Amino acid sequence: MKPHYLALAATLALAGIQATAAPAAAQSTLNIGLQDDPDTLDPATNWSFVGRHVLQSLCDKIVDIDEKGEIIPMLAASWKWGDDSKTLTLKLRDDAVFHDGTKVDAAAIKYNLERALNAKFSRRKPEISSISTVDVVDPTTVQINLKQPSVPLLAALSDRAGMIVSPTAAEKLGEKFTDAPVCSGPYTFAERVIQDRIVLAKFPKYYNADKYHFDRLVYRGMPDSNVRLLNLRSGQLDLIERLAATEVEAVKADASLAVEPVVGLGYYGVTFSIGGEGANLDAGKKAAIREAFSLAIDRQAISDVVFDGQASIGNQPFPPSNQYYDKNFPLPERDLDAAKKKMQEAGVESVDLELLVPTDAERQQVAQLIQAMVAEVGINVSIKPTELMTLLDVARQGKFQSHLVGWSGRVDPDLNITPMLSCGAPTNDAHYCNDELDAILAKARASGDVETRKAEYSKAITILQKDLPIVYMYHSQWIFAHNSNITGLAPAPDGIIRLSGVSRKN
Repeated sequence: MKPHYLALAATLALAGIQATAAPAAAQSTLNIGLQDDPDTLDPATNWSFVGRHVLQSLCDKIVDIDEKGEIIPMLAASWKWGDDSKTLTLKLRDDAVFHDGTKVDAAAIKYNLERALNAKFSRRKPEISSISTVDVVDPTTVQINLKQPSVPLLAALSDRAGMIVSPTAAEKLGEKFTDAPVCSGPYTFAERVIQDRIVLAKFPKYYNADKYHFDRLVYRGMPDSNVRLLNLRSGQLDLIERLAATEVEAVKADASLAVEPVVGLGYYGVTFSIGGEGANLDAGKKAAIREAFSLAIDRQAISDVVFDGQASIGNQPFPPSNQYYDKNFPLPERDLDAAKKKMQEAGVESVDLELLVPTDAERQQVAQLIQAMVAEVGINVSIKPTELMTLLDVARQGKFQSHLVGWSGRVDPDLNITPMLSCGAPTNDAHYCNDELDAILAKARASGDVETRKAEYSKAITILQKDLPIVYMYHSQWIFAHNSNITGLAPAPDGIIRLSGVSRKN
């Protein structure tokens, strides 16, 4: 007999929303549909995944990754670790300039790393906290000195911590840099209308300008995947991110459209407030309730119902296909008897739990399934749909009980744990702190040997399986769809849109 919650699949149909009218796009404009409206456009403060799509075209990084997840040169043409792995020397390209005409040089790199480490508003510090000092060797050479060996640092520099802004503009604007960002990427900031669009214009002095074939990029946030697809079909958009998995086959059958999927690096899960204001709730104080919550969830049903079976189910910060996944903690089957025993262990028959959920249709569906599943063991979930940027702000303050938010993932395993769960990290929504876990993660960061790191991450996973500040549930694909006349898109596993070599056929 099928669990009754599967019947929810029949009631989760999305209401059709008419595509918004817009003037036809010029040949030189690429219209891109994002799942949300980004938060800030300052790499030091940005926290939304969709913001990274915009920042990728606006702000060059020290290094980048390719479609295989390998680290490749960007502003740093080459790099070299010291013999003790406590220094990282970057050799910069000499032809990069900021959008305000100032030079991208070693002094600018030093300024940016120190800004990310020291600015009171920065969210990047946990990602590069191993840095002690930064030295300018010469105009094109930077030496980064570490407090202790930290292998993940280079990977961190392939994302927002490595995005370089103009020191001149940053000094002038301070925390208002996001209103008029100045970087060195292939596109410059042109306009932003909150909750409507972000417009970038091609930067003619970019060192690889010939690889970027659109004069303008227009990004629009559309939380409903149906709306994004409707706008793509009507020609109002050229490219969309996060096509609903249930629409893949229909889009493949449409000759005017194309699908580009890539397996992601991150996870989706429910984060509980452990040390924040929401910790007054039993679920925040008692790990046994969180264990009951996890045991009551049928992860495969979520994948089947919401993602047409295409999401990889999981219970750790890494997907089961990842080399750092700990096989000592295999994917759990749904076990209501065990879940009820955990509730008894916690000394409660029932508990009320508010779950903040972004407004996109997929996560709303996931939340409804979770709600039905955990209700069977006495966990009464009330779903609170919340605009993503508002949700993230509330979460940073710890003013929540639980939330359903994903992490897009990074190529180094440390960066899937430390920013979210290390003591005092500004992006630690759970306000969780375990000194033993922090010591284990520090030891793992210090080694370049995969087997040594695996052993340490196994210890970390043992702790996280017991404490469960985050109940990990699934790992999704990044699925892009675009008009078939758009060519050259090569998705990377971080799910970020990269437009080098992307063009439109006439």
